[in-house]
Amino acid sequence: MVNVTYPGVYVDEVSSGVRPLEVASTSTPAFVGVTEMGPEDATRVTSWTEFQRVFGGFISDSFLAQSVFAYFNNGGRQCYILRVVRSDAATASVTVANRAATPVAGIRFAAKSKGSWANYLVLQIEDASADPGNGFKVSVRRQAEAEVIPQNFADTPALETFDNLSCDPASVRFVEAVLARESGLVTARMLDSNKVQKGLYRGGKDPVLPLGDNRSFQINLDGDGFQPVTLPAAAAQADLAGVAQALQTAVKALTKKKASTEKEAFDDFTCAVETVAAAGGSSRLVLRSGTEKAGSSVRIAPALDHDATAQLKLRVSDSVFEDGAAVQRPARATTVQLGDAQKDDIVKDVVPGDDGAADLLPASFGEAFRKLDTVADASLLAVPGEASTEVMNLGTAYCAGRPLKDMFFIGETGRDDQSAAAAAGFRDNLTASSYGALYYPWVKAIDPAGRSREPVLLPPSGFVAGVYARIDAARGVWKAPAGTEATLLGVVGLGREPSDAEHGNLNAKGTCVLRRFPATGMVVFGARTIAGPAEVEWKYIPVRRTAMMLRVSIYNGIQWAVFEPNDEPLWSQLRLNIGSFMTTLFRRGAFQGSSTSEAFYVKCDGDTTTQADIDLGIVNVEVGFAPVKPAEFVVVRISQKAGQASS
Repeated sequence: MVNVTYPGVYVDEVSSGVRPLEVASTSTPAFVGVTEMGPEDATRVTSWTEFQRVFGGFISDSFLAQSVFAYFNNGGRQCYILRVVRSDAATASVTVANRAATPVAGIRFAAKSKGSWANYLVLQIEDASADPGNGFKVSVRRQAEAEVIPQNFADTPALETFDNLSCDPASVRFVEAVLARESGLVTARMLDSNKVQKGLYRGGKDPVLPLGDNRSFQINLDGDGFQPVTLPAAAAQADLAGVAQALQTAVKALTKKKASTEKEAFDDFTCAVETVAAAGGSSRLVLRSGTEKAGSSVRIAPALDHDATAQLKLRVSDSVFEDGAAVQRPARATTVQLGDAQKDDIVKDVVPGDDGAADLLPASFGEAFRKLDTVADASLLAVPGEASTEVMNLGTAYCAGRPLKDMFFIGETGRDDQSAAAAAGFRDNLTASSYGALYYPWVKAIDPAGRSREPVLLPPSGFVAGVYARIDAARGVWKAPAGTEATLLGVVGLGREPSDAEHGNLNAKGTCVLRRFPATGMVVFGARTIAGPAEVEWKYIPVRRTAMMLRVSIYNGIQWAVFEPNDEPLWSQLRLNIGSFMTTLFRRGAFQGSSTSEAFYVKCDGDTTTQADIDLGIVNVEVGFAPVKPAEFVVVRISQKAGQASS
């Protein structure tokens, strides 16, 4: 509303009241099954390369990787992967000793996911680049499945490298936090046995005495801040032990500057003389903070006048300083195998990774489906290779039971159900549902794993999901994902070539058959759901999926209406917005009819929303549409026309 205060022309913007609805995603599948590695929560991947990075490659006891490969090759753009893990699977880990004078078990490195894949991960542990006295560096490599790690293995490129790590929980490079946040392969956990030391500062060997007038320096304990220290004149003439005692007394007399600094840092501060046997009996000063904590430290800086750091060999270039967490660092090692290392002075404990041997029962997949409850943008569901009536029944039931009923199951007959009779028997044992489709037979393709020279038999669901995505993008969800344009890319044959008569019988039962035709190759040639007689209006896949798309699109697009005044202005806006959306779809060929009035209707008025509804806070919108159904049977009648006498 414009505030009118002076004579003139005022311009204001007024909303048109139109809130465009967006078409919901219809072709993002969720693939459920066994993978080599990876998280156990639903994870979105947008390419085959990303799948390999997160979930590994092809494995012998699962078809999920092959199906995802086929999905992307057939036009898929993105999908969710839900890894199912056997109950007795184990996570590979290795416990590495710390750097204390008497080493103890310090840090446990573990794989980020269960399975034997991590037994071939190899860690290299080095000093940090920026602060080698306190930090460390971890490189992660993966060897081939061989018994012996090559001697030059450290020269191979690392999969992951993490530099300047710290064992101090207060550090921004704390090893546990960094690996949890940045690594896709390993985690780290500091063990309780890994104790900190008092922060120390070792000077250079053989300080130059007497000090003369150069008796000053600056000291910072536990990050409290630098404070000036001046030794008494008598200390300038003393031997090194006397200088050490005078330095200790002077620092203890200081007062902490920060409330967070522990008083013991100064009260229990020590300075001693250390003999370096390796340097021919040379001596040096060793300064220690009075506290034992990760942030314990001693730092020395030159004084502005009469600086003594050069003579005392306390300059940074002469000295070695370690924070309290320095000894907590894992011991240096060129190769530490994560789940298959031998115990020694460095390796304190090893737990091998294991894929497990327990059977994956249908209930295992049913439980896994529940992890998709919070995934709102997946609209297809497939369990490649786990073809059983129990799994498919669980899948269609889950799709139908979702609050928005926004997911469709792509099923397949069993690998051994190669005959048409077996496929028909498989279909007969399914619970009727319009939220799923059954495909037959399995397909033959060049082995993507490269293990076989001959084409291998693969489940069709990954290929079919790619066809769904390709046709949805090109034509729309209302176009049946079948026909001569629904070619199966990457397929060189079928597990069995059904005859026309067999195809007809299977089609009548609601089984979608894959066929080979001379001009087009292998194609999807069926578009029926496994709906029963009670759901005959939903027997076609595009009709069911169009209704799903409309339901989700309208649901998402009218959220703005919640808590608006429930009266005619709101009703008219709902009619306008939904009607505009439906009109756009009609122009794209989503509905049958020659006009919008024949194609759909939108009602929201006093008839749909009574006063009783208004009192209960309810507004009712009724949307009806005339779906485009596939021309499943094309009948051409040919007759001869009698010849006519020439004139």
